[in-house]
Amino acid sequence: MTHSAADSHAAEVTSSASPSYEDGLPMPARWRAAAVLLLAFVITVFDAVMSNVALPRIAENLSIDPSRVVWIPIAYSLAVVMTLLPLSAVSVQIGVRRLFAWGTVIFIVASIAAGLANSFAVLLAARVVQALGTSMLMCLFGGIVRNIYPARLLGVGLSLNAMTVAISSVLAPSLGAFLLDLASWRWIFFSTVPFSLVMLLGIRYLHEPPRQRIHFDVWACILNALTFGLSILGLDLLTTRPVWASLCLVGAAVSAHFMVQRSLTQKAPIVPVDLLKITSVGYAVLASVFSFASQMAAMVALPFYFQQVRSASFTDIGFYLGAWSIGVAVMAPVAGYLTRQVSVAMMCIVGGLGTAVGLAWVLLLGAEGSPLIILLAMLLSGIGFGFFQTPNNRALLVGVPRPRANAAGGMQAAARVFGQSFGTALIALVFGASATQGPTLGVVAALVCALVAVGVNIARHFNPASDPQIS
Repeated sequence: MTHSAADSHAAEVTSSASPSYEDGLPMPARWRAAAVLLLAFVITVFDAVMSNVALPRIAENLSIDPSRVVWIPIAYSLAVVMTLLPLSAVSVQIGVRRLFAWGTVIFIVASIAAGLANSFAVLLAARVVQALGTSMLMCLFGGIVRNIYPARLLGVGLSLNAMTVAISSVLAPSLGAFLLDLASWRWIFFSTVPFSLVMLLGIRYLHEPPRQRIHFDVWACILNALTFGLSILGLDLLTTRPVWASLCLVGAAVSAHFMVQRSLTQKAPIVPVDLLKITSVGYAVLASVFSFASQMAAMVALPFYFQQVRSASFTDIGFYLGAWSIGVAVMAPVAGYLTRQVSVAMMCIVGGLGTAVGLAWVLLLGAEGSPLIILLAMLLSGIGFGFFQTPNNRALLVGVPRPRANAAGGMQAAARVFGQSFGTALIALVFGASATQGPTLGVVAALVCALVAVGVNIARHFNPASDPQIS
């Protein structure tokens, strides 16, 4: 990628548009809005993680075959990734607060429906609707944080988000298991409702940027859904139904081609591929996809790996995975402090290497080494991931004109979810290829994705235009 006219154009648009936008919210409005945003992060993380913890109990209670019950999280992820970018465009027209309110209400209703479900079909439908509500919230997160904090504090805001997600990821499995011990799996879904109602009351504290009238391109939305949905579905089916998988992947490629061609002719397209022309954004999106693919592949493969290679108990596995999240939580505020003093590329290189070295350490140890050494390796991987996340997200968000903050936020969320879905699909692929070596190959896949992300960031380091400095 090279410095292009798009970078200069972005700077001009930012400069001309900035007088109509405040540089962040004043105190104490800033922290009120931040509290609402952080609560949304907690709710969405808890919902996703605790529902996955409950899958075995759900399968048993509703008499669902384990091979079918996995479609509950798969359908959820597909619904989110297929709708993120179109919904971020919707927010520009109807307003951030209104879409946030709709998303929260839909999430609440669908949570209650999921908790009351008495069949696989009803539960699956409820989770898809719940994913739609989640997508309405997630597509706004990047734009909201961009408008809450002044540019000089954006790294701090992003580090708070990362730390909140990391801590929630540590607590959610334990709280989910605790709920399952005390009550029915249905309370996994009911438990988020009171917090969602509190969030609904706090929507008035969110900043409402000026709305923009844009042409809503229905065909671009359809092509976007086909591109993301068929690509993930194709990877999922690659080992079990290769013919169908090939058709899905070809369909995804064709849809992507027409989507890009259509979007490039528009001034502010529904699918903001024009933002990828901005050097800092292009690198940030690519690095994000592979880093989150590495993270998710590791989270899915490592429990099987530790169980197979080290005969680890579920308690031990919980501690190992928790060490990763603790590493992210500890490093997030440090990365937030350093993000305006050290180049984005260098921080992301160090972070990607930290993740890769930690995963390589786990593979080299195999069945050897004490649990403490494994904890340190997982902690190192988490620290690396935490060191990457904040500066990369900042580069993506500040690299675009402020009026396009919602589009950038949608792209950030789409890159994250697509990367996580891609990582999960990679694990399904290697597990299907080899039942005995699947867990080890899964960790290797996570390591390779981390190294690819490092390669992207090395290329970024040699391109000064990839590191936006906005004061």
